[in-house]
Amino acid sequence: MLIQKSFLIKLTIASAMLTLLTGCPFDDDDDNDTPVVVMPPPAPTPDPEYTYEVTVENLTYAQPMSPVAAILHLENKLWEVGMAASNELEVLAEGGDNSGFIGQDVAIASSSSDGILMPGMTTTVTVTTTDMMANNITVATMLVNTNDAFSGLTGVDLSSLAVEESKSWTLGTYDAGTELNSEAAGTIPGPADGGTGYDEMRDDINNVVAMHSGVVSMDDGLTSSVLTQAHRFDNPTLKLTITRTQ
Repeated sequence: MLIQKSFLIKLTIASAMLTLLTGCPFDDDDDNDTPVVVMPPPAPTPDPEYTYEVTVENLTYAQPMSPVAAILHLENKLWEVGMAASNELEVLAEGGDNSGFIGQDVAIASSSSDGILMPGMTTTVTVTTTDMMANNITVATMLVNTNDAFSGLTGVDLSSLAVEESKSWTLGTYDAGTELNSEAAGTIPGPADGGTGYDEMRDDINNVVAMHSGVVSMDDGLTSSVLTQAHRFDNPTLKLTITRTQ
């Protein structure tokens, strides 16, 4: 009886071990050694860009133009005929310095050409924004052989302009109304005189933007003028082409 009981115990233990081995098959692969691949999060989609090429051609005979300023902004105009010129426009129109003009708070994006645009020459600047609402453009440049004449356009809506589509304008000349058109020596910053441009101590005349009536040179009988008939200009004074490239 004792032998039979011992045999039954051994048989039970052997059966349990067999069951244990059957339930846990041998596997020499260690799941804990399998590397865990962590996928990086998807890159954020960049905001679309709106890019415009602004091309200006100087149509005058002897009026070099200051570096061309181009500004993208919301729906407003940066000057109006019959309204006072801003200080930034006054500085541009009297001295050709556009740094304050393109740096205005209204400018969402801006650009400037390099150097003087000589008569008969063309220059192109590019201006880009990711703000889909900044679809109004202003372009301005000074006729530097004048007291305060400038040309350009302001507040033009480009929202309907498709990629690779262009719009063109031929533009006249404005008088900023911030300086007397004396044409006197020392008052004109261009090569005809090499005088002072913007002068904050100089009194404004009426500070109302108007269409420019042209210069009256020494050849027209204005003996105090440093300009000649070569510096006269007829409208239009520049051709502007804007192309959306992106």
